[in-house]
Amino acid sequence: MDLKGLRDTARKIRLLDLETVYNAGAGHIGGEMSAIDILTTLYFHTLNIKPEQPDYPLRDRFVLSKGHTACALYVTLATRGFIDQALLPSFLQPNSTLNGHPNRVKVPGVETNTGPLGHGLPVAVGMAKAAKLSTEDWRVFVLCGDGELQEGSNWEAAMAAAQFKLDNLTLIVDHNRLQQGARLEDTNSLAPIADKFAAFGWSTTEIDGHNIEDIANALDTKTVSKHQPTCVVANTSKGCGISFMQDRVEWHHKVPNKEQYEQARKELEGAAI
Repeated sequence: MDLKGLRDTARKIRLLDLETVYNAGAGHIGGEMSAIDILTTLYFHTLNIKPEQPDYPLRDRFVLSKGHTACALYVTLATRGFIDQALLPSFLQPNSTLNGHPNRVKVPGVETNTGPLGHGLPVAVGMAKAAKLSTEDWRVFVLCGDGELQEGSNWEAAMAAAQFKLDNLTLIVDHNRLQQGARLEDTNSLAPIADKFAAFGWSTTEIDGHNIEDIANALDTKTVSKHQPTCVVANTSKGCGISFMQDRVEWHHKVPNKEQYEQARKELEGAAI
């Protein structure tokens, strides 16, 4: 898919995410909007995957460590063809397979259950190590939130990834500078994130996390440093694309009312591609 197609797909996924959260009356829409450009680029450009064969052995693996943004993953999987789009209105409903956090047993395309923060990167390290032990060349990508990096398990995993020389592993940090209830800098500032990962032996880069071309280039195999895992710090905005949500901490898990929903939909539909 070319850049214009990717941008158009990201806009459509934002609209679908907005509709799904609004209808469910719950979700984490702010962090979903900050991650959707990254998810779109992964699923429609970067990942070697087969939607018709979710367990294809040579597929690339993706782990959504910030599992509370599950809705964004579900709508991306539905748009890519892993699940039926008709399932989306069941999000968070009784007995639905689309829980508030991803479940690999219930949702095709989900590689591992996530929700408790700080688990995704350790699991991804295990996946990448497994590929090395099996002499397979598939890659592992993991998306985490910046606030999530306050969990110590991430830094144990970071040390292990460097020790094992996991150049098949890419961590993408959704650096929107907000977490539940507060700004990152007011809670436990992690800046500069890239320098910290570099000190742990990772190859690092910083990008505009809403620039599709930047994202695609940063995730390309040509950017991989031999014998080093990669950390991509993606500078993003919580609530990106919706004026009254953007960079507002309360939209971590606030749900739009009818008037806000209509305004957000109008803004997203009118967004330039």
